[in-house]
Amino acid sequence: MSTITIDTLRFATAGSVDDGKSTLVGRLLHDSKSILTDQLEAVTRASRGDGPDLALLTDGLRAEREQGITIDVAYRYFATPRRRFILADTPGHVQYTRNMVTGASTAELAIILVDARNGVVEQTLRHAAVAGLLRVPHVVLAVNKMDLVGYEQAVFERVVEEFAGHAAESGLPGFTPIAVSALAGDNVVERSAHMDWYAGPTLQEFLEDVPVAADPADAPARFPVQYVIRHGDDRLYAGQLVSGSLRVGDRVTVLPSGETSEIAAIDALGRSVEVAYAPQSVGVRLADQRDVSRGDMITAGPDAPALTRDVQAAVCHLADRPLRVGDRVLLRHTTRTVKAVVRDLGGADGLVANDLGRATLRTAEPLALDDYGVSRRTGAFILIDPADGATLTAGMVTLTALPGLNS
Repeated sequence: MSTITIDTLRFATAGSVDDGKSTLVGRLLHDSKSILTDQLEAVTRASRGDGPDLALLTDGLRAEREQGITIDVAYRYFATPRRRFILADTPGHVQYTRNMVTGASTAELAIILVDARNGVVEQTLRHAAVAGLLRVPHVVLAVNKMDLVGYEQAVFERVVEEFAGHAAESGLPGFTPIAVSALAGDNVVERSAHMDWYAGPTLQEFLEDVPVAADPADAPARFPVQYVIRHGDDRLYAGQLVSGSLRVGDRVTVLPSGETSEIAAIDALGRSVEVAYAPQSVGVRLADQRDVSRGDMITAGPDAPALTRDVQAAVCHLADRPLRVGDRVLLRHTTRTVKAVVRDLGGADGLVANDLGRATLRTAEPLALDDYGVSRRTGAFILIDPADGATLTAGMVTLTALPGLNS
């Protein structure tokens, strides 16, 4: 008897204030029958109109309801017969750009919502810039509130054309436009009876059909060491294989030392295995005694990461305290934490909370880095305040500066 494998799509939503993003997500959950009866009853009781206010399905915090806005990332898990989904519903306000970065950092698809009456606004461009910054593989432009513009095709096409003029500047490789009315349910799950001119997919159809990211096991092997476990003279290096695969007998290189060895054994959950695949957590024993410690990276294959002390990155500043040129910080990359100094911020004197920009840093010790476009795990890092351990900035390693980030 064959087994059907159902994969998982991680996606994030973003939209300007009052574009109807929470209603869109609520409609998607409601019409795909992903809401339990007691949840729907609770939302109906909290609603002020005759029917349920679907926006309340994601605006789950009391403080958010009182203010009438979404202020944090709300995660939802649901499924259809064809696919499982992990949804990060992110806030639209400019002062919560850092929340969108958090929600979209692991997303394979981003839905950028636009009010058909207002078209592309400043926040739309900011959300597009974040999606480009994070190299989100797929982007949907959901042109919402089509019911309020008479379901006019010309309005939809004008918004799509305007967004397309900015997409390349934001680093987006492409996008899929979908005409919707979240409030009425047009083209969210059910096809609209009011837009016979629209030949594209519904939102659910697109979410179910879009290809998910390539298997991380197909990527170059990257194994950041988290713990060193000693058994007499033997050492087992434990951690998570973040990409690629490792087999007993593989020749490997330990970075940053550059020493080479061979994998003698792999332990997975207390049993010996011949091969490990990302994202398994395993223990690796090498054939030779090597000086390996937490923060080192075991790699295999021809595509070695860059070993450097000079880090260039696109960044989003997360903290309330500014980041300035000359600041001394800690840089955490996978399991390795090193001292660093901020050498340049793309010509700016400093960055404040929610700013997107560019940064050049100099580290005290070399790091094994991949470009963020190659690996979103080994191409990402965070900056930490050495005084109190607070997270300051999220960084995405890049060799080519991305456009549209200084804001």
